[in-house]
Amino acid sequence: MTDRPAKAPPRRHGARVTRARILEAARRELGRDPDRSLAGIAEAAGVARRTVYVHFADRAALVEGLTADAAEAVRLAVAAMSTPAPDPASALARFVLTLWPVGDRYRTLIGLTRQGLGDDRVSELLAPARDTVAGILAAGRQEGVFHSSVPPGSLSRALEAHLLALLDCVNSGMWTDDGTGAAAAALIAVGVDSESAAATVTRLHGNGHTPQAL
Repeated sequence: MTDRPAKAPPRRHGARVTRARILEAARRELGRDPDRSLAGIAEAAGVARRTVYVHFADRAALVEGLTADAAEAVRLAVAAMSTPAPDPASALARFVLTLWPVGDRYRTLIGLTRQGLGDDRVSELLAPARDTVAGILAAGRQEGVFHSSVPPGSLSRALEAHLLALLDCVNSGMWTDDGTGAAAAALIAVGVDSESAAATVTRLHGNGHTPQAL
């Protein structure tokens, strides 16, 4: 007789579902208004305020829960890019196309960062992505397709700031993008000419690397 994995007790499963619903409501509501109260988030989640406190001791704990979800999404997205790209430009464009839906989903954290999420926590959140970009930029510089006049570390941080600024523009309603515009902009920012950048992104789309909303 084959052993089957034990099912989670109904109460524990229900608690996980409620917690996920609260986090989803927090993501939406804080995206609209970074100062949204816990009471407002509870209302949006369809639960009592005291239920929020069962799962999160305070607002900081709720934001940390949202941050942990974002960090896991970033980790999984980076892990999904295990197959080597044929060249550094394709690698960078694929990186942006893959990570853009994650950034788009959790772009509310950009505003919360300004409210004190903390540089250390942000660094932890972005570490897998930063490590991947550093490797791509190093390869591109070595092959002469990316800027060589800017130090690698500075170029990486400049690119990160550029992409976060574009996400912030989406968050504020100034711009809409499915990741293709951001990918082309990233390539141009590191030294690829605009025609080659557009062609690279178009080719990746043709190979099935179209961004998918999470």
